[in-house]
Amino acid sequence: MKVIFNQDVKGKGKKGEIKDVSDGYARNYLLKNNLAVEATKGNVQAQKAIDAKQEQKAQEEIDEAEKLKESLKDMEVKLTAKSGDNGRLFGSITSKQIAEELKKAHNIKIDKRKIELDDPIRNLGYTNVPVKLHPEVTGTIRVHIEEK
Repeated sequence: MKVIFNQDVKGKGKKGEIKDVSDGYARNYLLKNNLAVEATKGNVQAQKAIDAKQEQKAQEEIDEAEKLKESLKDMEVKLTAKSGDNGRLFGSITSKQIAEELKKAHNIKIDKRKIELDDPIRNLGYTNVPVKLHPEVTGTIRVHIEEK
């Protein structure tokens, strides 16, 4: 019997997938527990419409991330910190500070976990910091650290 899965079923299929399973398993377990529906013409068309809508939404998210990437390219975030000799900071600049300054200065809210600093910034000057805007889109922010 062909079924369309409503939820992920371990070892059988993922949500939205159309698969052939044994009749008894489908009737006694999958259909009974609303884990799947029978793959009739109407149900298959409805599932295709849902898949198309999800794909369109995913594409819109990617387009939005691309626009944000373009706007971030020209931006500069300025932070001040105390420093000692040779431009070394007392302490460091973290992704949280960068996210807060970006929100305050440019009114762009980016989660601090999306700012990919390998190590906190410990020197004065300019640093290009990568930002993961979407799993497929990564932008950069130019961060300027000045003497306090």
